[in-house]
Amino acid sequence: MPAAPLNAYSEFKAELEQILRHKWLVSEKENRDVGFERALNEWAQNHRAEWRRDRNKKGSKAKA
Repeated sequence: MPAAPLNAYSEFKAELEQILRHKWLVSEKENRDVGFERALNEWAQNHRAEWRRDRNKKGSKAKA
């Protein structure tokens, strides 16, 4: 079972940062603002699981 985050709000902020980064990258690629909802849905479907897995691995190594 993965370690619980130190702070739920800090996890939320970290995810939000990634979503906004994804929004910026996709918007730049398409030369238009794709909107937060689309960016959120795409990031959640395509990137969240791997991002969380990597984040949990890094957190486990830091505690060891």
